[in-house]
Amino acid sequence: MTSCIFCQIVSGDAQASIVYEDDLVMAFMDINQPNPYKTLVIPRPHRETIYDLDDELAAALFRATVKIARAIRAASGCDGLNIIQSNGPAAQQDVFHFHLHLLPRFRDDNIILRWDFAQSDRATLDRFASDIRNHLT
Repeated sequence: MTSCIFCQIVSGDAQASIVYEDDLVMAFMDINQPNPYKTLVIPRPHRETIYDLDDELAAALFRATVKIARAIRAASGCDGLNIIQSNGPAAQQDVFHFHLHLLPRFRDDNIILRWDFAQSDRATLDRFASDIRNHLT
């Protein structure tokens, strides 16, 4: 088994609340939820940085991200969405699999980015993932 948690999710060896998946891209709820509906989008093949994406994979990742962002907005009623890329030591993470954070913003938020890492239980994440899936077109 690979030590990359995201590769384990892709292979089905680790549990995740799946929002979206196709041949090249997978999206799932982040277990560390700074706000409801925060979703991670990753390439299925292991790529460590944005520089390791080829044109086809980068295009597939962006197409899926836009589709998922629209579904998050419809499911959550958010006022906006931050898309953030971070991984590795510079991001204070031990993750070395490229990923995008999709973070809904709400009018009542007094800062652009909440990141208080309140861990959500699987049932809550599954419900959020189902809400988003129901709005994918």
